[in-house]
Amino acid sequence: MTTVHALQETHEPADLLRGLYGDGIIGLKGAFPRDWVVRMREDIETLFAEAQQVPGGALPRGPQRWYVEVHPERIRGFVDIATHPWFVAVCEAVLGPDYRIVEVGFDVPFPGAADQPWHRDFAAPEATTKGRRLNSLAFNLTAVDTLPEMGPFEVAPGTQWDVFEGCARGMFPPRELWPRYISRAVPKLPRMGDISARSALTIHRGTANRSDQSRPVLVVGVDAPDATNANHHDLQVTRRYLESLPPRVRDHLTCRVVDALTTVVQHHTIEGLLKPAY
Repeated sequence: MTTVHALQETHEPADLLRGLYGDGIIGLKGAFPRDWVVRMREDIETLFAEAQQVPGGALPRGPQRWYVEVHPERIRGFVDIATHPWFVAVCEAVLGPDYRIVEVGFDVPFPGAADQPWHRDFAAPEATTKGRRLNSLAFNLTAVDTLPEMGPFEVAPGTQWDVFEGCARGMFPPRELWPRYISRAVPKLPRMGDISARSALTIHRGTANRSDQSRPVLVVGVDAPDATNANHHDLQVTRRYLESLPPRVRDHLTCRVVDALTTVVQHHTIEGLLKPAY
């Protein structure tokens, strides 16, 4: 039996699946108002300053590029994201009704950030290599209007299905394959308020930031029930915050419930991203 929800009537599952199983990335323009994004950037800047004061609080992802994992309740707009009709529709269409939010963080390429090597965010699981199924998604929300000189995210559409061996952590395709990704590369120039969803297996890279501005991006990671990405994260919520959440958010969180938040000390250093791709 097929259950048709109002959200699915607005955002057709077939369209969402076509995009993510085809190009590996889709987006919705103007999902949030600009003043909402301004508040999100304020939160990111506050949290980045805090993370810099703690060993392991901010992890390098290359020269002048950092990743910070944060607590959902420290992002004022988290519930708005998790209940947005497009977000819910994408999660349900691709990952099923029991999808799990497992990660909240942000990536910040500062002026001087260099081209990253082509990569995927983790090794492709058997669900994808053998089952030909996507069982996780990464949602991105830019905190700025992205300009070409700011080092936009670059993606090689359709490469979430690529299989390659003998590479570091199953993430970094050998350089002899780079011409394939360069020929397919599409730079993404989202504006404040836009949201995208992608398979983190689609080959991509951050490019060199030649501007005088940083380019912060919020990341929300979501798994299907059989995915295991939660093992690499430490999503924490306080009991008070968890009880305040609507069921449509609370029921989809994979998290550690705590009386008081502690800084997420990160150990997931990705050595292959620490050197620029010259």
